[in-house]
Amino acid sequence: MEEVDYTVVKNKIIGGVFALTTRTFILQIIAFVSTFVLTILLSPSIFGIFFIVSAVISFLSYFSDIGLAAALIQKPKEPTREELVTVFTTQQILVGSIIIVAFILSPAFATLYKLEGDGLFLFQALLISFFLSSLKTIPSVLLERKLEFRLLIIPQLLETSIFYFIAIIFALKGTGIASFAWAAIARGIIGVIAIYLISPWQISIGISVSVFKRLLSFGLPFQANSILALIKDDLMTIFLGKILPFAQVGYIGWAKKWAEAPLRLIMDSVIRVTFPAYARLQGNKEILGRAIEKSLFFLALLTFSTTALLVLFIKPMIYLIPKYIKWEPAIFSFYLFAFASIVASFSSPVVNALNAIGKIKTTLILMIMWTVLTWILVPIMVIFFGFNGVAVAAFVISFTGLLPLSIMRRFVKFKIFSPIYKSFIATLIMAIPTYLLLSLTNNLPFVIISFFVAVSIYGLVAWFWMREEILPYIPQAYLRKIKNSLI
Repeated sequence: MEEVDYTVVKNKIIGGVFALTTRTFILQIIAFVSTFVLTILLSPSIFGIFFIVSAVISFLSYFSDIGLAAALIQKPKEPTREELVTVFTTQQILVGSIIIVAFILSPAFATLYKLEGDGLFLFQALLISFFLSSLKTIPSVLLERKLEFRLLIIPQLLETSIFYFIAIIFALKGTGIASFAWAAIARGIIGVIAIYLISPWQISIGISVSVFKRLLSFGLPFQANSILALIKDDLMTIFLGKILPFAQVGYIGWAKKWAEAPLRLIMDSVIRVTFPAYARLQGNKEILGRAIEKSLFFLALLTFSTTALLVLFIKPMIYLIPKYIKWEPAIFSFYLFAFASIVASFSSPVVNALNAIGKIKTTLILMIMWTVLTWILVPIMVIFFGFNGVAVAAFVISFTGLLPLSIMRRFVKFKIFSPIYKSFIATLIMAIPTYLLLSLTNNLPFVIISFFVAVSIYGLVAWFWMREEILPYIPQAYLRKIKNSLI
């Protein structure tokens, strides 16, 4: 294994997490505000169709990569040109084959789900976007190995901005589901151009059998995990589209999207940074253990509070905003999904750490367990609770999310409760008075004031109680800028 400068890696982790989280925060603001606008302009049925078709594309995308890109990121040494070309060529063969078959079968898919012309167009547009996305793999791998997440976030910001801008423009024109189709195509084109400008890579075609076999030893189990996640989530969504009305699938999608907002805002950023970083640290278990603790602290600091704010303000948002009352049936599901997302925010990064140190077979067993539980419990719960049964099943299964933490401690020593308890208490200090305030009245100015009061309470408690733990997450360059601005 090549020698690792742990100080450099530590600074890259902090800088990467800070850059990804702050920029992803901007990205998610764009996404959530835009989604909010779209949920006013479009009906639950249209969202149900979008979620189902998107799930189908996600299902196909899992077969476009057999874990070779992850193997390049996880390997201790820098990838060779031969390895990069082999991975790119293999992926394009898989992607091309999938897209050709999917285009041929697209009319049958439209018939199966009773999609009209625009629904079929959306499916085909997402296939085009899927192909364009596959071209970004190698430039992204090169940036991730260098932990250059400040650069990697730029294409994502451009893609998200373009997608929602075009979707809203077309939705305002009354194009319905086709709004998502045109937005997906534009997103794919912009993303490819941006990533190749930032991380140029000369495309070549060729396959080395020896390289392919070597990378496959890690890649295949890694991709098996991904395929199981696909069966557990996206294939389940496709199944629900056959047994539930589109509107009810829309309720499920709405509840999950809002409940998992903290995961997309915070956890995804941490996982994106820590997988290559943990892989670089796998030779020093003591430092790796401290890195895991820091990750848990950072996640708790932001996830507890943002989830609590969503839980507190979701009802006022629904009742106070015109045309948003249509989402009221999804509130119960939202609460259950929110609880499950809290557990996932801590278990998923630890699963990520297990993968980074090469314990891929262990995480494969965990994923098999979660997949089996999902396919057993969801149909049963839907029978008893209707569409809310999906969230009930997620709530029950979430309790198994503690297993990865216990398993990881067999390989790397780290603390679980000490990094998170302060954030939990600070969240309670914020949530209790905010709940009491909201119980007094629900007029819009009062709700807005209550929100800022809640954020202020948490910010003050966190700063005065956890200042020493928070400061290391702020890169020194930013601290110097703040200090200079105050002088």
